[in-house]
Amino acid sequence: MKVILLENIKRIGSIGQIIDVRRGFARNFLIANKKALYASKENIKEVEKIKSDLAKKDNSKKAEAQKISDQVNKKEYQVKKLSTENNELYGSVKPTEIAKLIQEKDKVDIKPSMIQPVQEIKTLGKHKVKISLHSAVDAEIIINVKSAESIQ
Repeated sequence: MKVILLENIKRIGSIGQIIDVRRGFARNFLIANKKALYASKENIKEVEKIKSDLAKKDNSKKAEAQKISDQVNKKEYQVKKLSTENNELYGSVKPTEIAKLIQEKDKVDIKPSMIQPVQEIKTLGKHKVKISLHSAVDAEIIINVKSAESIQ
């Protein structure tokens, strides 16, 4: 299915680009989240007219993302979790937990879907976590998992 992108999307395309994607992805994600339109002749003409406005909006989103990145990039956050004697956690540290932690500490609102741990956080110690704030702006934080207390 052919769609026209209304914003820059990482690994997919840029504003105004006509791309061919699967129907489900187009309907359930791109069009539902107003990131794309069906590639009809009318929509193509409409997007050509408003392309500069879309680029301005994208630049303002990028500037906002850059500001957030400057606030949280390279920071270290501590999480206390229950662990076993061999430093494994009961469960894991989820993106929703990390988002709440950043909200509490730095008053920055980051959606859990933006947070991508390099690997699942299931052990004590320091773990790198990537935050995708915009298609062109990423931040990296460190989650330091410490033991709350161990259960025998």
